[in-house]
Amino acid sequence: MAEARVLDVGNCDPDHGMISSMLRDHFDVVIDRVMFVDEAIQLLREKTYDLVLFNRLVFADSSPGIELLKRAKVEPETAETPMMMVSNFAEAQASSIASGGAPGFGKAAVNDPKTVELLSRYLPKK
Repeated sequence: MAEARVLDVGNCDPDHGMISSMLRDHFDVVIDRVMFVDEAIQLLREKTYDLVLFNRLVFADSSPGIELLKRAKVEPETAETPMMMVSNFAEAQASSIASGGAPGFGKAAVNDPKTVELLSRYLPKK
């Protein structure tokens, strides 16, 4: 399988670094990063992503990350893109899934083998 493209939306520098390191350690990926929902929507219109990881709260402006999911799922060109919330909170994960998101993971579980297994549904392992 060829290199996969991941979009990381709204994670602070330390969390982005931690998530990116895990992704690069286990998968053949290119990672793009944006800090705002509008930027993410624009990139989703311009490029094809294998997976979008979005923070529960966008770090740059504290807006709800689920707004990205809700907006993307109503646009024909972005509706089928797999999107996954990054949050330790079960209720946030449940809300994401109810809105069309894929089951996600929390920051506390970034390096858990179950997270790698979950992501391998969307990304090619090294």
